[in-house]
Amino acid sequence: MDKEPVIESSGNVFTDLGFTPEEATLLTMRAELMARLRETIAERGWTQIQAAEHLGIGQSRVSDLVRGKWDKFSLDMLVTLATRAGRRVELTAT
Repeated sequence: MDKEPVIESSGNVFTDLGFTPEEATLLTMRAELMARLRETIAERGWTQIQAAEHLGIGQSRVSDLVRGKWDKFSLDMLVTLATRAGRRVELTAT
């Protein structure tokens, strides 16, 4: 049986999937913000309705957030939601 070759990761799943460096950077930022928002909701024990109230969005949008539907959120919106949740958002260029 032939084995598929193992390809070492670049360290960014989006780059590995063939996105341009610019797209991969934006997608990574969005994914990271979504993960932190999900952590915040879980740590605070918020229901989706409570999270919606704190974040100033509808419950269905919170559902999209916790289910990882990153395509439904712009980077701007995720920064706004993180700030509303009391998280500090910083950009570090490397």
